[in-house]
Amino acid sequence: MDNTNSLLPFFLLHIIIATEAALIVGGGVGIGGAGGIGGGIGGGGVWIGGGRITPSASDLNRAYNALQAWKSAITDDPLGVTKSWVGPNVCSYKGIFCSDSRDFIGNPAGKVVSAVDLNHANLQGTLVGELSFLADLSILHLNSNRFSGSVPPSIRELTSLTELDLSNNRFSGPFPAAVLYIPNLVYLDIRYNSFSGQIPEDLFNRKLDAIFLNNNEFSGELPQNIGNSPASVINLANNRITGNIPFSLGYMGIKEILFLNNQLTGCIPEGLGMWNDLQVLDVSSNSLMGHLPDSLSCLTGIEILNFAHNKLSGELPDLVCSLRSLLNLTVAANFFSGLSQDCNKLFFRNVGFDFSFNCIPGKEMQRPEPDCSAVHGGGLSCLRIPSPPRPLACGRLIGAHITASSVP
Repeated sequence: MDNTNSLLPFFLLHIIIATEAALIVGGGVGIGGAGGIGGGIGGGGVWIGGGRITPSASDLNRAYNALQAWKSAITDDPLGVTKSWVGPNVCSYKGIFCSDSRDFIGNPAGKVVSAVDLNHANLQGTLVGELSFLADLSILHLNSNRFSGSVPPSIRELTSLTELDLSNNRFSGPFPAAVLYIPNLVYLDIRYNSFSGQIPEDLFNRKLDAIFLNNNEFSGELPQNIGNSPASVINLANNRITGNIPFSLGYMGIKEILFLNNQLTGCIPEGLGMWNDLQVLDVSSNSLMGHLPDSLSCLTGIEILNFAHNKLSGELPDLVCSLRSLLNLTVAANFFSGLSQDCNKLFFRNVGFDFSFNCIPGKEMQRPEPDCSAVHGGGLSCLRIPSPPRPLACGRLIGAHITASSVP
């Protein structure tokens, strides 16, 4: 009996499945080789998990072209990292990690480049547009190198990218707007560069969990929509940001935010006390004025508060000093004129407390009297919640309303 006709449907089905498999999205968890992701330069390794599509020979060919173009733009490599970037086997390149992809029925379907970890490689050069060929890349870590110039616009084509770390390099120019169009990005770190100009509003509309812009040359005012960000950490320290802290910050559920060493003015907004999950707040080394808002008493999970080196005044209230989770409170180099009773008890709670160089009578290491004669921010109009006869209501601001819970 001739079995050819009976086998034909099977082969046709096999071809159809193989064709469809080339379009299936993968998934998985990364495991780097020695010294792999997060640990600096490692050998080539296998990154087990998903890429954008099931790979083909052309995927690795494109990765080869991308990495060779990038290698040609690297002008100094004192550690010899790119010496291994020879030949078509890109998965053996130092600092390059590949992923074992699978088709939609779970069968192995080859490798794709899923991660680049060149942290602390001390490479000098520029980024090239061909990096967009690495379509399955989910992690790009380049911190502590000497890359310069701008971030190529084509980086927006890295649709699988979730982590981008360009910190501690020599990049310059305006904020790299192309990163705002990477749909799956959750971690953005561009600190310790020379980026300048305005911080774009759209940054705070993206679904980022961590935003590190500190130690650049950003200027201008903070976008009013900063409160839209779902990020748990925002670091804007050591820039040249001016203007007020937007009241919209009161809408955020953030854990850490750092504004230190900018040129911020005006009041600390009442809405700041509505950050229910806040653990670290640092607004030191600015030119903020007025009194501390009573709503700070709502920060029941706060551990570190730093208001040092501003122009704040008034009495440091019990509402702040009685915060239960407080580990460190710094108000040094302001113009506070008194301490409440609970503030004097902080030392017995083993809370770090620095109130030096203020205007507090009877305390050591205070400002000289002439410095304290002028009331800083006396004419400043700050939005304040009136002190109620009952305990302050705390909660999350929703529009113009407060969903309140009483603080004992």
